[in-house]
Amino acid sequence: MTSVYVAGIPIGASAPLALIAGPCVVEGRDMLLRSATFIAQIAERVNIPAILKASFKKANRTSISGFTGLHRDVALSLLAEARDTSGLPIVTDVHTVDDVTAAAAVVDMLQIPAFLCRQTDLLLAAGESGKPVNIKKGQFLAPEDMRHAAEKVASTGNTNILLCERGSCFGYHDLVVDMRGLLVMRALGYPVVMDATHAVQIPSRGGQSDGRPEYIAPLARAAAAVGIDALFLETHPDPARALSDAGSQLRLDDLERLLRGVLAIDRTLRTIQ
Repeated sequence: MTSVYVAGIPIGASAPLALIAGPCVVEGRDMLLRSATFIAQIAERVNIPAILKASFKKANRTSISGFTGLHRDVALSLLAEARDTSGLPIVTDVHTVDDVTAAAAVVDMLQIPAFLCRQTDLLLAAGESGKPVNIKKGQFLAPEDMRHAAEKVASTGNTNILLCERGSCFGYHDLVVDMRGLLVMRALGYPVVMDATHAVQIPSRGGQSDGRPEYIAPLARAAAAVGIDALFLETHPDPARALSDAGSQLRLDDLERLLRGVLAIDRTLRTIQ
């Protein structure tokens, strides 16, 4: 496995565990900048390289009334400001080929949402952008089938690819994480990411998704024990008031404690491998 570099941050091979964290979606300037600054400060205290994540748009909503985001240009400009303010590289979701063109001009890494991990045109456009690409594993895919998604991006000559576990859905308002999938995807030759927040979702319960945030930390620790290259966490100053994924985001105040536990496990694993 080779390392993927995101604005100079190595992920994979023998590189240190990296953090990908931030609010689910850009809700507004104050919340985004506050979150970015807080994450940067914590990352420095616990000594973990960090990348700020926030979607400029949420195209996959349970209900027609679900918040889908600000105007694209406004949200992308706020992400650029958050990068400048915090010093953190930025990753955001893309949903269409047109999104790729707009986002790649601003952010440091593109992310393919789980429901879109088989969209050939989108994967090819992301690869052709030259940006690193984090591909979320579809809730409907076996981990070995992520080989095909990676091959689509790699066919463009861009092999800066991460593969991200976020649980499997069986259609009964729950997600299950099979930790073997992390090893299966790593065997494909790419760094692996554990999304410990989407993994606790209860999809589409009523008019919106819910979640079990009490399981975020245990899943993050379990993934660190198996072996991951980056930890993905959606985190918000006040998850109950979040405009998207309110039931599955980690409270910002809980981030440092979680990271210290995960890093302790990661360090132990690296000494025995």
